[in-house]
Amino acid sequence: MSNKIPFSYIVTVGFMLFALFFGAGNLIFPAMLGQSAGTNIWQANAGFILTGVGLPLLGILALGFSGKSDLQSLASRVNPLFGLAFTVALYLSIGPLFAIPRTATVSFEIGIKPYLSEGSSVIGIIIFSIIFFGITAYFSLKSSSIVDIVGKYLTPLLLIVIAILIGTAFFNPMGAFQAPAENFLSGAFFKGFQEGYLTMDALAAFVFGIIVVNAVKEKGASTKKEIMVSIAKAGVIAAGLLAIIYTSLSFIGASSVSGLGLLENGGSVLSGASKHYFGSFGAILLSVIVFGACLTTSIGLITACSSYFNKLMPKISYKTFVIVLTTFSAVLANFGLSQLIAISVPVLVGIYPLAIALMALTFLHPIFKGKKEVYQGSMLLTFVVSLFDGLNAAGISFAPINALFNAILPLYGVGLGWIFPAIAGGLIGFVVGLMKNSHSHSARAEKAA
Repeated sequence: MSNKIPFSYIVTVGFMLFALFFGAGNLIFPAMLGQSAGTNIWQANAGFILTGVGLPLLGILALGFSGKSDLQSLASRVNPLFGLAFTVALYLSIGPLFAIPRTATVSFEIGIKPYLSEGSSVIGIIIFSIIFFGITAYFSLKSSSIVDIVGKYLTPLLLIVIAILIGTAFFNPMGAFQAPAENFLSGAFFKGFQEGYLTMDALAAFVFGIIVVNAVKEKGASTKKEIMVSIAKAGVIAAGLLAIIYTSLSFIGASSVSGLGLLENGGSVLSGASKHYFGSFGAILLSVIVFGACLTTSIGLITACSSYFNKLMPKISYKTFVIVLTTFSAVLANFGLSQLIAISVPVLVGIYPLAIALMALTFLHPIFKGKKEVYQGSMLLTFVVSLFDGLNAAGISFAPINALFNAILPLYGVGLGWIFPAIAGGLIGFVVGLMKNSHSHSARAEKAA
């Protein structure tokens, strides 16, 4: 009996995966990238696509390839303590520290702030965040179809509105591309590469990946090859849609500077572009749809994080985690979108290289026969460099360390100095593993003699 999965189902899974990744928050980063990159938009966009689209796809494939049931068991190949710490850090990053508060701030920036006076924005975000996370908590605690309703109807509607906006902007751009901002004058590709971290999708891929793997297993995929082929096809569909949308929004951002000026964040760019082309009605329609999409994302993330932490600490109820996480997220949302992004950058710069290294090691696992020393050596040296990258991003600079790393590490100046240490650490770990095995064999031989 053939277990071949129908292509129609693959398409369905691909669109499901796209919906999981495509939160309204993802709309703001390519638009802002375009504004900043100006005439260097295509190089910057290529880097952004690599991390914002390529890495999430690799993350999905890595989970399928590993055969593991969740992220913690995969990361525990390094060490059980690392597996726990890395998984907790990842859930906090895509949860209450950054991604969940961002759902409220994006909704506010696009849907509410444009209609408020400058002085009333502070009280506005306080009231809005209380209402937004109150609704989130209610539906996270109650069994309801709101997530399905919003996912099935508002996400496609959001895509239609964005498609109309994209089409209009392509045929009638607001203006020519302007000169790039200072940080995009050189190395635009590498700057775009790091900007792609802000989507957090490569981190989320470790959480979403198991959903996709289980979906194709339930449909009949049983062998590793069948699972990998199925999730690869679904992943390419999702990745293709994301790449098209990100590139188009980057174009809108780059062409908007002459019409809108340099704005504070991508939410303001989208809101301004929508109002420019469609007037107040278009801006209001976009606001309502973005609110629905952000609410769905918020409920999904609160549910996922509360379930994980409840599993980790079963003595604390799921309901308690929902209340704590929504309250904490509401407080952080009041920092505002721009400040929230600024706070998240150092953490993401520090954690992303570890996620990328873990993906690479997962695919190479059969070659080095899963030796823990390879995982440990690679992740340790990756962490050392990414730690200082994160500190630099936070404005905490250690001049002697930076000078040393700049002198000995290729690509350190563009935020990719961790790549060669990751490789070197893995090779050192491989040699150490071989020496340990040799010593163990010798000891057993002597004992047998």
